[in-house]
Amino acid sequence: MWESVAASVAGMMGVVAAAAPAPPPAPAVEATPTLTSTPFGALPGQGVTHTVTISGRGTLTAARVTFTTTADLDGVIARAEPGRCAASTRIVVCDLGDLLLGATAAVPRVTITGRIRPGVPPGTLVRNRVSITPVGPTATGPHVASNAYLLPGSTTTATGTGPAVESSAVASEVRPPEGSLRAPVVAVVVVSTVAAGVLLMRRRLRRRHGLPAGRL
Repeated sequence: MWESVAASVAGMMGVVAAAAPAPPPAPAVEATPTLTSTPFGALPGQGVTHTVTISGRGTLTAARVTFTTTADLDGVIARAEPGRCAASTRIVVCDLGDLLLGATAAVPRVTITGRIRPGVPPGTLVRNRVSITPVGPTATGPHVASNAYLLPGSTTTATGTGPAVESSAVASEVRPPEGSLRAPVVAVVVVSTVAAGVLLMRRRLRRRHGLPAGRL
């Protein structure tokens, strides 16, 4: 008897479970980082501040922000709001925990300050990049932001557009080849000497023969 009752109850529970609506899918998460470098184009020995903000909506679970750069930074200080960071000369990793994006006025932020190490060669490509992980299967939007610039120096002269090329062109105009002016000067001297000799000879002949001027 009890077995038949249990079977009936189990059957009824199965029917109720099958009739219950399926849970709605998890909402998509939008997470987009923004990277601002101030000043942009910082030179070796100059201080720079990189600021990362995250905008979007939804809950980002176990958010991690990773910042990388191709130029060594001295005296790196990194701070996350919320979260904590570990920093080295070229990599900063910040764990922000679970983020509820778009629900409050406060925007998650990471601030990185340092000084570009002196001695970075001219023409070096300085590339700053930031990424967000993990994003999960329902996350949307670009999860990487970056900026880049070239340190001024020898690379511009190699392309033929730098100051060194212009200086060479000016120098070539100011200093012509040595033989280009000598030949005309020598020719003028020779012609003048011959003409003076002819005139002197004609004067002597006039005096000798007693001829008036204009003859001979």
